[in-house]
Amino acid sequence: MIDITDFINNDVKPLRTTDSVADAQDLFAEYPFSHFPVLEEGVYVGSAGAEDTELMDIEKAVGDNRYSFDRFFVRDTTVWLDVLGEFAKNETNLLPVLDKDNNYLGYYEINDIITFFHETPFLKEEGGIIVVEKNLIDYSMSQVAQIVESNNGRLLGLFISEANTEKVQITLKISLGGMSEILQTFRRYNYEIVSEHQEDTYLNTLKDRSDYLDKYLNI
Repeated sequence: MIDITDFINNDVKPLRTTDSVADAQDLFAEYPFSHFPVLEEGVYVGSAGAEDTELMDIEKAVGDNRYSFDRFFVRDTTVWLDVLGEFAKNETNLLPVLDKDNNYLGYYEINDIITFFHETPFLKEEGGIIVVEKNLIDYSMSQVAQIVESNNGRLLGLFISEANTEKVQITLKISLGGMSEILQTFRRYNYEIVSEHQEDTYLNTLKDRSDYLDKYLNI
């Protein structure tokens, strides 16, 4: 299996604090980066933002504007889901990567991490998506997994996709098993099914026809 660290990139060398602002502006004009790492004597000191750099005095050095640097980074031990979270939290398409001793190793690009995500079983393997909701104090991840597996389903992945002080939504990807039975079991355990399913449509159609027949017979 591909390791996320295989995506650490060094194609473009980091900026240095002694580089001119003009050089930094040229870099951002050539590459579609929102940020780019800056080193001082080989040590990572932050990331210059493309928009901030555009407003800097081209006669100055990049390091003269260090007050505007963003300080985000990830470690080479950071798992891919947390890396994806850092991209979102910092609204960037590039993340510097440091080792445990704070040595600069390179950077991740968002497109590479999304490609890595696509290779995980959660997205790569065929299956159905279910979104369920329950009161925050009542839900249990182990119960969710048990409901799927007790109906001969195989759980490819799940995560909390939404939460507030009262409710929690859980998104699951399932292969194998009877989807209809899984949905009905969730309902028996008082989970609300948020996602729409063909199985439900079929059952509702049967119910509508049954109601219509009852009305007809009672005329």
